[in-house]
Amino acid sequence: MVGIGPGSASDMTPRARKAIECAEIVVGYDTYLDLIQDLLSGKATIGTGMMQEIDRCQAAVEQAMDGKQVAVISSGDPGVYGMAGLVLELVSKYPATVQPKVNVIPGISAVSAAAAILGAPLMHDFAVISLSDLLTPWEVIEKRIEMAAAGDFVIAIYNPKSIRRTSQIETVREITLKHRGADTPVGIVHHASRTREHMALSTLENFTNEHIDMFSLVIIGNSQTYIADGKMVTPRGYRL
Repeated sequence: MVGIGPGSASDMTPRARKAIECAEIVVGYDTYLDLIQDLLSGKATIGTGMMQEIDRCQAAVEQAMDGKQVAVISSGDPGVYGMAGLVLELVSKYPATVQPKVNVIPGISAVSAAAAILGAPLMHDFAVISLSDLLTPWEVIEKRIEMAAAGDFVIAIYNPKSIRRTSQIETVREITLKHRGADTPVGIVHHASRTREHMALSTLENFTNEHIDMFSLVIIGNSQTYIADGKMVTPRGYRL
């Protein structure tokens, strides 16, 4: 299990690069395979589109059980909304005597990359929540937003808006406004660490007026977060 980072080759760790170079077969979502084409020369690849995660991870496990050195890639970190958990679940279904060895190689997560672009918004306690309701009921997601907002956590939102899901991010705004000020800083980062990288700073009251899509990551500050010199900062509490 290899985390290739948020997208830029310069943000891939040496350990992740070496794992891919040593692999005989590289498995991943087609878009992520495209990001590492320069590392795939002479290698077999197994790529699938969205919604086919189980199929490609099962194929990877079967190849590994046949003795192949397989790298299953995830963008960011494979243990943060990646494929590490699914692969470990699939492997556990086989007898211990035939299970392939699984190593999880971390990567720079999208939330870390986005935070660095914005400044330092994650310097205190934070919650990371995905708005995708494909695998988690919306009622559960909504409760998590409510609890994180009430607890004054900085909130990082993955999968904030899609063509199908347009109202949920407005619900996040409405819930969070019950617990913190309208002028609370909010940062939106698109394509973090990729060629189309872009960031915007806004407020809790107005951030949904910004362009937000599935390639965006939204970070909502806590009650202490502020903007200084174009950077979003959540103080850790040091006495200056």
